[in-house]
Amino acid sequence: MCHFFQSPLNKTKKLIGDAGISFTNAFVASPLCCPSRASILTGKYPHNHRVINNTIEGNCSSKAWQKSEEGQTFPALLKAYAGYQTFFAGKYLNQYGHSDAGGVEHVPPGWSYWVGLEKNSKYYNYTLSVNGKAQKHGANYSKDYLTDVLANMSLDFLQYKSNYQPFFMMVSVPAPHSPWTAAPQYQDKFNTTKAPRDPNFNIHGKDKHWLIRQAKTPMTNSSVQFLDDAFRKRWRTLLSVDDLVEKIVTRLEVRGELDNTYIFFTSDNGYHTGQFSLPLDKRQLYEFDIRVPLMVRGPNIKPNQTSQVLVANVDLGPTVLDIAGYSVNKTQMDGMSFLPIMEGKMNSSSWRTDILVEYEGEGSNVSDPACPLLGPGVSECFPDCVCEDSYNNTYACVRTVAPSANLQYCEFDDNEVFVEVYNVTADPYQLTNIAKTIEQEVLEKMNRRLMMLQSCSGQSCRTPGPLNVVLHLL
Repeated sequence: MCHFFQSPLNKTKKLIGDAGISFTNAFVASPLCCPSRASILTGKYPHNHRVINNTIEGNCSSKAWQKSEEGQTFPALLKAYAGYQTFFAGKYLNQYGHSDAGGVEHVPPGWSYWVGLEKNSKYYNYTLSVNGKAQKHGANYSKDYLTDVLANMSLDFLQYKSNYQPFFMMVSVPAPHSPWTAAPQYQDKFNTTKAPRDPNFNIHGKDKHWLIRQAKTPMTNSSVQFLDDAFRKRWRTLLSVDDLVEKIVTRLEVRGELDNTYIFFTSDNGYHTGQFSLPLDKRQLYEFDIRVPLMVRGPNIKPNQTSQVLVANVDLGPTVLDIAGYSVNKTQMDGMSFLPIMEGKMNSSSWRTDILVEYEGEGSNVSDPACPLLGPGVSECFPDCVCEDSYNNTYACVRTVAPSANLQYCEFDDNEVFVEVYNVTADPYQLTNIAKTIEQEVLEKMNRRLMMLQSCSGQSCRTPGPLNVVLHLL
């Protein structure tokens, strides 16, 4: 009997990662649901798709998004120009189904079969838009547990789709998003599991942006218990995702379609549980919030590969279009296809060395009644009045990964124009901000690169970065 490392996604790793390629440097363009999902769909950085947060006002599923971006998503191009039948099931954008966004009657262009979750993540008591008609679900596990419902609807699509057209399916499970409701058979798993106690766990981020410095260190016992409990619950919800992956892969195999199908597994953001004494959330610029898993199997992808090349979620659309024979140069997308990397047709040394990460902070106009001392301008102040966001938690970063350097350079759009720089090779847990100690010339070059990427569009986002800069660092 083989002993697996304790993880909720063993089957997924075996069926996708081990059967193909795993990317160890995969990042998101923005560490929050809606901006990140918009980047996946459009292949664009947030400054180009203009979805800046999870609200309608921030363009999440708004009419403006529908008018300017939704018709140009990669599934819309697959359907219109490459003759694909397309299937979507799960969480789309956080405000999807909102009355100001056309309600659940609105079916985004590009989908032949549409099963969209109304609004944000749930496991029970939710509404699905099934091709524009509302389908309400209750709290009965066998009929309503969302991860399983999405699995079954995906299997139905595979069963009933046309065999004369290529297909694309996107199964977007909310798990492990809050409210972290596990399936009944998994509610007692991982009982002794705790959030990782990495070197940045429960320590004061002394040289960081003020929002990180305001976290209380050490965290209270109740905060630590809360985040450990959340970590366990998140893992439990992923056991059902692992089952979903197994069901879909098995069905493809039974149908004789597995060897001719590419399967991607990834996420829309990372998550933190206790790092720098922030109890739990995402939205920060650090590795734990911007890094995501990415595994791909498919034709011409040799098994058991690991790649260190730098990929971002803006690359997913261009890669899928490339598989379908549609060039990214015909689109407005900022990302690039990593298909040649997966097929071993491109030397990783000629691949890009940097990407952009950007986020616009959110703060409330009024004080949180539970935390009156904090004043307005902050948000997500739970538990213990430790705030995870603020209106000036607005930043942009250049994330560089190359054989000679592994670097993060970030600037905040605040009164201090605060800068954070990390040499991730020497300091993987980002304990030491080296902005004040590295050469001015390096800072100036990184600042210029950041300004270029923040205003880039399409082809200009794919220009090579100033790698020689980084050599000064090392």
